[in-house]
Amino acid sequence: MATKETFDFLIQWHLTELCNLKCTHCYQHGHGSDELALDEVLSTINEIESTLEIWEDAYAMAFSSSVNITGGEPLLRNDLFEVISAFHNIGFDTYLLTNGIFIDNNIAKKLCALNVKGVQISIEGPEGIHDSIRGKNSFKQSIRGVKLLKDAGMEVTLNATVSEINAAYLTDTVKLASGLGADRLGFSRLVPSGRGRSLLKELMKTSEVKSLYEKIFSIKPDNGLEIVTGDPVASQFRNKTGNKDYGDIALGGCAAGISGLTIMPDGTVVPCRRLPVPVGNIRKNSIREIWAMSPVLNDLRDRGKYKGKCRTCDNWANCRGCRAIAYSYSASKGEADILAPDPQCFI
Repeated sequence: MATKETFDFLIQWHLTELCNLKCTHCYQHGHGSDELALDEVLSTINEIESTLEIWEDAYAMAFSSSVNITGGEPLLRNDLFEVISAFHNIGFDTYLLTNGIFIDNNIAKKLCALNVKGVQISIEGPEGIHDSIRGKNSFKQSIRGVKLLKDAGMEVTLNATVSEINAAYLTDTVKLASGLGADRLGFSRLVPSGRGRSLLKELMKTSEVKSLYEKIFSIKPDNGLEIVTGDPVASQFRNKTGNKDYGDIALGGCAAGISGLTIMPDGTVVPCRRLPVPVGNIRKNSIREIWAMSPVLNDLRDRGKYKGKCRTCDNWANCRGCRAIAYSYSASKGEADILAPDPQCFI
């Protein structure tokens, strides 16, 4: 019997808009008022399970399925552990993305007991840099969360969103992660949307992005730290085309429209958590319907509809640029095009 080909499938689920117990902005603007109730979340999880089973049977494929539960701040949902259990029960690898501030001994132990595969905490650099981005005293609180998670035996990834603000502190960030005993240190580029829109001027230049990744991939950290990035343009270092075109079928790179979906707190579905282009809502549409029928998702899968150098690049199948950055940057120029070229690609 032939072995089924396995495909990655990732759900990014923003359980809440609320980000911090002390963040009055969220409450003043009504954030959290239209969040999915627990029964809606559990119903959708059941639908996701049945959808993947149907696809497996229909297309003779298998899925390596995972979910990133995030927010806002997911630990502000008092039913978080029920959601984690539900995903665990359908065989999903479950990860938590948090600011770390609300981690205590009890929560750290519960996450381990629920077989959460790992927790990601955003650390933007040394204390002064982190606090300038994330808020006063947030560094100490997040670091405390990291230490509690590690003491409980949890795998921890630190993630830095790089921009002109913190790029110069790369080496310090690596030393910090290593010293904390983190398992991985991830890097992602700033997406100038949402609150990040005000940081448009802090976007790194194309040459700076290239130099940054050259430096990242040259670092040999100690203490077992692994340096990772999900940034599709980083594939330019790993996949040297050698004048070979990898074709029109996506093999890796940007996941938007290819290997998963993002569900927002009110049920709105978007291609990725940093690409605010609605493709449906789970209160009205089934996951199968959204995946198959969304014009946006189908455009993201069609190389012929991409613009500029992304369409003609030999490495389109392995990269496609970051669609969130391409969209946000083009929006700043008055175009708002999900198929625009990635402005920071150095090829």
